[in-house]
Amino acid sequence: MDWIWYLFRFDGRINRALLWQALLLVMMLACMLGMIDQAIKVLNGAATFAFNFKVDFDFGVDDIFNVVDPRAYRQLATADRATLILKVFGTLLFLWIYLATATKRLHDRDRSGWWLVPFFVVPALFDQFSDLLPTNSNWVLAVAWAVHIPWFWGLVEMFIVPGTSGDNRFGPDPLAVLEDGSAPAPSTKSWDQQSEIEFVPPSASPPGGMHVKRGA
Repeated sequence: MDWIWYLFRFDGRINRALLWQALLLVMMLACMLGMIDQAIKVLNGAATFAFNFKVDFDFGVDDIFNVVDPRAYRQLATADRATLILKVFGTLLFLWIYLATATKRLHDRDRSGWWLVPFFVVPALFDQFSDLLPTNSNWVLAVAWAVHIPWFWGLVEMFIVPGTSGDNRFGPDPLAVLEDGSAPAPSTKSWDQQSEIEFVPPSASPPGGMHVKRGA
């Protein structure tokens, strides 16, 4: 497999299994970065080691929307530098992987990558600023439902529903390519002279006045 194309490029198609695999890879990388952060804090005497594991179908990149939230900048002054560096690095890396793999998975569904806007961007922005909205308002509840229904639909589209069969406008069927690639190569046989050469008996008419009787 071309891992550069798989994790970082936006062209082509991938099936559900490869998107689930990308999710697991990102979870493993996130755990590694978290362990590195914990180790740095333990060495500095700032904390004790604790293992955290979280499953996030958006690849844990919701923090990218802190960029458009002015409240997030107030926390930068008190943030640990090593933690901040690892957080920024991990968020940008996971965001790229998420966008690349999710786009190729949408291509497998014969959809444009712009479907990530209602599936991911709008719900994440709503969650980022939802604490600023009134909690006892009916219209807020209606907006929350309207925003998160596409999010749930996006999860079903990308992680559950199979892709379109056969080629589409974004490329060949990844399952067909996988089957073709995994098919065993035809066995090569040595040349058999007896089976390859066909002897054709000469045909000749009997002499005049002679007839050949069938069954004779």
